[in-house]
Amino acid sequence: MKKIIALALTLIMGAGVLTGCGSDGQGEATGTKIYRTADEIKESGEIRIGVFSDKKPFGYVDEYGNYQGYDIYFAERIAQDMGVELEYVSTEPASRVEYLKTGKVDIILANFTVTDERAESVDFALPYMKVALGVVSPDSALITSPEQLNGKTLIVAKGTTAETYFTENYPDVKLLKFDQYTEAYNALLDGRGDALSTDNTEVLAWAIQNPGFSVGIESLGDIDTIAPAVSKGNDSLREWINNEIVSLADEQFFHKDYEETLAPVYGENVNIDSLVVEGGVVE
Repeated sequence: MKKIIALALTLIMGAGVLTGCGSDGQGEATGTKIYRTADEIKESGEIRIGVFSDKKPFGYVDEYGNYQGYDIYFAERIAQDMGVELEYVSTEPASRVEYLKTGKVDIILANFTVTDERAESVDFALPYMKVALGVVSPDSALITSPEQLNGKTLIVAKGTTAETYFTENYPDVKLLKFDQYTEAYNALLDGRGDALSTDNTEVLAWAIQNPGFSVGIESLGDIDTIAPAVSKGNDSLREWINNEIVSLADEQFFHKDYEETLAPVYGENVNIDSLVVEGGVVE
């Protein structure tokens, strides 16, 4: 009898552990909430925000070891207005969804393009930037149309919209994939690929800082938006962020963000209103 009871208890405990390895903000176990609400974050005194550490000028670590960039400027304001300390968690493109699904971060602010596929796994707040894909290549063999890439090698970062777009629309393009943007750009500099594709906002900035390379394709695919993301089902935090974005429009916060972090890079090469979104309203 004791053996039977012990076996039954073991089975019950095992069933509890295996309860729903699904999403909906429940992590690996349906009955276990992996995310923290806005109130829980405030009570803890600290917020964890996932950002890039190598995607200048949006999220990067400078020569002094400090995080800088457009996304960082916003992250700091979130922490300030929430009244908590900010902990940066460096992420790679392919890790952004996973970091939210496992509760490693509270928010992802890593140049995260809103897509239907991603929206099945995470919840997006209101947008704060517009973006399309761009392609940068050497001036000596400038790529000006995606068809020119057929049979050639295009460098992309894993888990990005560029990887998805070319996989679905240009199967004859050979994709050379990297986990980190630094690795991807080094591959372009080393001649391991014919071109590199990612958000046009970034390739424009990179080409300005790297003579001998130009953006031959400035806008490819749909005009998408960049937005903060939270764990699936974390309505409390998503609504807090939405209210924050709406309220910041009164002071034109993201225009100020642009002037501080992006204007020194882009100069007069980019129209600010072609990128910046205020109050979550895309015009």
